Amino acid sequence: MNRLKITVAQNGTFIAVLALVAFFSMMHPRFLSVGNAQTILLQIAELGIIALPLAFLVMAGTLDLSVGSVASLSAVVAGLTMVGTGNAGLGFLAAIGVGLVTGALNGLLVAYLKLNALVITLGFLSVWGGLALFLTKGATVTGFPENFTSLSTFAFGPVSLQVLILALFTAAAWYLLNRLPMGRNVLAVGGNSRAAHLMGINVQRTQFLLFVLTSVCAAIAGVLLAAKLYSAPPTVGSGMEIQALTVVLLGGVALEGGAGRISGVIAGLLFVGVLRNGLVIMGVSQFLQTILIGATLIVAVLLDGSVQRLLKRTWSNVGSSSASAPPAVVSAK
Repeated sequence: MNRLKITVAQNGTFIAVLALVAFFSMMHPRFLSVGNAQTILLQIAELGIIALPLAFLVMAGTLDLSVGSVASLSAVVAGLTMVGTGNAGLGFLAAIGVGLVTGALNGLLVAYLKLNALVITLGFLSVWGGLALFLTKGATVTGFPENFTSLSTFAFGPVSLQVLILALFTAAAWYLLNRLPMGRNVLAVGGNSRAAHLMGINVQRTQFLLFVLTSVCAAIAGVLLAAKLYSAPPTVGSGMEIQALTVVLLGGVALEGGAGRISGVIAGLLFVGVLRNGLVIMGVSQFLQTILIGATLIVAVLLDGSVQRLLKRTWSNVGSSSASAPPAVVSAK
């Protein structure tokens, strides 16, 4: 019975995704089709590329709410570079440079100077978003080289380039968390940073590297969005930080750090994607969609606390007389 409770608690988002699919399929026959499934995956690809590294940050006991603005700024810088030089490669490198600089600043201030991650990254959310508007004077950047815009239509059979990149990022994230020492370090830092330090783990460096990784991935997502839209609006990544955090928390990543699964993050990503797609097919207004996504984040936070309490209580009951692994280790896979 206890094992059943743990299984249900850890896979509740997958169950919710199946329920959503069943509901929207009954409401509209077009929802359950191969073409629509491809559309959902294409729509969530960039969000997933941001949410996966953000999940590692939350597992490590911190967070980054500036990722949406980093995506916007990276798209703008890449666009301006490509328009000015006609070189798509230089545009991509410029975007990566934006990701490295913004991530390093976050990591320096939060990991090494011990400033509050929420305040710092919220501040940079405005700074990078404002810089994107300043560089473009509020206008959308257009006129990209053809070899760049062709990325949006490039595919391997039925699989688009963006979805393939998301799949590669997912596999890499799973391997890092479950097979490399870095993954164990992330969970240890988020579970108890003091104990992790005593174990010889460099807490500051671990968090710093995660901030850089998260911003670089946000930059990549921004470039992919620009290719998909054939343009780079200065607000192209607006709101993605909230959506990404929603995905992470729906995926069962503990808000206080120390626990999480890549499969859970993908479940949260699918939930958000299926929800938004189903609402569009049903003709629900974009304003109401925004309200529902915000409500989903609130529910995710409430569920996060409930699930973590359930897991801790269940493990304390079944593990008191054995050498069972703690929840943070169990939920790593």
